[in-house]
Amino acid sequence: MQGQTSMSDIEYNNRRKKTRREVFLETMDAIIPWRRLIALIEPHYYHNKTGRPPLGIETMLRMYLLQIWFGLSDELTEDGIFDSRAMRDFMGINFLISQAPDSTTLMNFRHLLEKAGLQERIKDEILSLLEENGLVMHGGTIVDATIHQASGSTRNSTGERDPEMKSTKKGNNYYFGMKSHTGVDAGSGAVVNTAYTAANEHDITQASNCYREDDDVRYGDAAFIGVEKRPEMELSDLFSQSKRTNEEVEYRISKRPKSRTEKHDYPINWEKLIEAKKSAVRWMVEYPYYIVKRIFGCDRAIYRGIKKNACRMDMAFASANLYMFRHRLPQFST
Repeated sequence: MQGQTSMSDIEYNNRRKKTRREVFLETMDAIIPWRRLIALIEPHYYHNKTGRPPLGIETMLRMYLLQIWFGLSDELTEDGIFDSRAMRDFMGINFLISQAPDSTTLMNFRHLLEKAGLQERIKDEILSLLEENGLVMHGGTIVDATIHQASGSTRNSTGERDPEMKSTKKGNNYYFGMKSHTGVDAGSGAVVNTAYTAANEHDITQASNCYREDDDVRYGDAAFIGVEKRPEMELSDLFSQSKRTNEEVEYRISKRPKSRTEKHDYPINWEKLIEAKKSAVRWMVEYPYYIVKRIFGCDRAIYRGIKKNACRMDMAFASANLYMFRHRLPQFST
């Protein structure tokens, strides 16, 4: 696929060190189960009997993942492949033989995945891979939500802001955009469930979509106080396969500081100690947000509408699961 080695290849391979981008791409390339993901996409992919044959699924999937990992637009992804040797090697492109797909082809591929809901299925397939390798535990889930800001500009064809995005206040600041609600495995930190809403939706409304049926313990911050009493939680537990009741599940929800009754630390402030123990577990829900927002750069809602942004975030969280366990997953051959 790479063709004959050129003088530029010899010069490039004689470098003193590899860049962090190159190491990252080589690691992700080795641990992604390409054949399993291609098999998910293949039934929905183009099967043209006439005209120009479509590009390979793996080539387009690699290009789409580059877009997710580096927070790029369609045009900048195309430019990045031409500009970066590490990206080009990840794509498996040799300009003596073939050219990189253009931005329009990438956009069409992204729309194909969105229409078939394949991003969520890819996320579930990655989670299954972690399960098969014993990297996901059961019995406890931590839930939380994070805000993705959207553009408030009205300089578009409609002259309006995105109607699906809403404003909310956090602390002393206002944000316009959407929320990612996640359920994280309390034992490993892997993202197991996701839900997406406008930013003004309260965190507690999506708890039933983020907790798991087989939970023995459920964690949450002060925004989830009273979650066990909500009707959708009772219904989800009632109709789940395990048919659990609220009495069989322990809810370890953090208290608000103002609601604590023990105000002194002598000899031991037991309430403060208990809250510290909850926080010692609950911090794990923040690590996937760090990967998605800071490492992958998916901190903003860049498309109009929640569905398109939700598909992008599902791919980002699936990639975050791989990134967290990159040193413990087996390596696959394409």
